[in-house]
Amino acid sequence: MTEEQLIKSKKRVQQHGEVFTPKKIVNLMLDQEELQENLRDLSSTFLEPSAGEGAFLTEILRRKLKIARQISASRDKYDENALIALSSLYGIELLEDNVELLVMNMIITFSNEYTRVAMAEFTANADDVVIRHVIDSAKTIIRANMVQGNALTRLNDRGESLLFSEWQLLPIKRGVRKVQRILYTFDTILDQGDADVTVQIEQPAYEAIDLFADLFEDDEPKQREAETPLVKYVPVKLTEVYKELVEAVGE
Repeated sequence: MTEEQLIKSKKRVQQHGEVFTPKKIVNLMLDQEELQENLRDLSSTFLEPSAGEGAFLTEILRRKLKIARQISASRDKYDENALIALSSLYGIELLEDNVELLVMNMIITFSNEYTRVAMAEFTANADDVVIRHVIDSAKTIIRANMVQGNALTRLNDRGESLLFSEWQLLPIKRGVRKVQRILYTFDTILDQGDADVTVQIEQPAYEAIDLFADLFEDDEPKQREAETPLVKYVPVKLTEVYKELVEAVGE
């Protein structure tokens, strides 16, 4: 779909009320004064309940990555701040084809913006292992934060509760900051439920996070285990989120 194409088909408008927002309007809305404090705050959360292909979320990401660069005095801090900015953005989209484009557009936006700054201002190179790890971690965050479903019913197309990840920053220890990934249902978020009810997850829910793994050649498929114990994510550095390390609990 071209930038200024507002509809894909009349049928989709009739069935789903699908109309896309032109870039000029996106920027006009995001330029509103009351949004600037949150846009400058890397951890300030944005949720787009009808995300489409990501017109708003990709632009918010660009703006937050710009702030991440401005406040980062080193490459390590930029890597961390870029992922903090990304982890604050969430999207819900009803139509599956739009979700696929939403995920790809977010990955492309992050990869291009992050790599450009890392290579131009921190003398990195395209074969940098850390760059690859940052982008792989970004893919994991994006796939977890962009979900297919109906924001009104709070369900996906399988009738399951929408599932989101919180990327909780832990206190710095020995100069290292780690992040704890905690899962919440959308119901829990809206009803302000306690976090501990969703820290432990069953394996099928964990596997659902990898819905888009086959879209990218460098992603390895996850294996289904015969027995599925309850698990929780292990705290890791932000640049190691891609490892998706889990440990069994409640055995």
